[in-house]
Amino acid sequence: MDVDLLGLYWTVSGPVEVHAGREWSLFDFRDRCEQAARVGMSGIGLWHADIEHQLESRSLEDMKSILDDNGLRHLELEFLQEWFLDPGDERRAESDATRKLLWDAAATLDAHHVKVGNIPGTPAEVPIVAERFAELCADAAEHHDAKVVYEFMPFDANVQDIDTALQVVGAADSGNAGVAIDTWHMSKLGIAPEELRKVPLEQLGWIELSDGQRENMDDLIEETTQYRKLPGEGEFDIPGYIEIAQDMGYPGPWGVEVLSEELRQKPIEEIFQSAYDTSVSQFRSASAPA
Repeated sequence: MDVDLLGLYWTVSGPVEVHAGREWSLFDFRDRCEQAARVGMSGIGLWHADIEHQLESRSLEDMKSILDDNGLRHLELEFLQEWFLDPGDERRAESDATRKLLWDAAATLDAHHVKVGNIPGTPAEVPIVAERFAELCADAAEHHDAKVVYEFMPFDANVQDIDTALQVVGAADSGNAGVAIDTWHMSKLGIAPEELRKVPLEQLGWIELSDGQRENMDDLIEETTQYRKLPGEGEFDIPGYIEIAQDMGYPGPWGVEVLSEELRQKPIEEIFQSAYDTSVSQFRSASAPA
């Protein structure tokens, strides 16, 4: 099946420490690109700490050559947070430094999108978040052609539903602004596939697939970062989200984002192959007759 599928960073990074230590991958960038091409993926994802690590031994131009050599057309860059805080806040200063890194990478690597949001759950008034998101998108447009997509999630203290996400993204009123849909977050927030129809197609910026169990574990953060399942191996309606998005006209590409300690311990070849095979199977299920 011809599906533009990206192996996102936390899916294919191998034994990293998610948000709690060494976040850069022990798998070489070239090896990740070669594995993505081998299994049939059209791209990969990179986390900002991993980009910093890559730049210790190669340039962004070197990375672009490796992507091109392997025919990888799509790239996700992440993650920008605390961008909605006031200038002068030390957290905003750190965010601005990460922004420059991601903007430079997006321009040189010709990224499909840069993902932003609020993983720490920092509280702010929604109108302020919307205003700062518009400023972020305007700044991005001056530096690169990548989309800026807002990923909302259960940990986001300000945006936990599609309507509020559209309020934030709509404030940008620009072609480079979009909503990022992650089937893990949608399922955990109780947002059914049909609700995707609320999102205007031009603002449906990005979709990524991840499976799991409907009932929350005691520690949702640990569950989110350690116990996700490959698409089709959990209880979420992955084919349902795919079917609705395709019916809306979403053309792809699609990402697979599975933060799983079990998956991270497997050999690189097995990680990429299983991520591709399980994800493609969900598209077959979505297109199968009822």
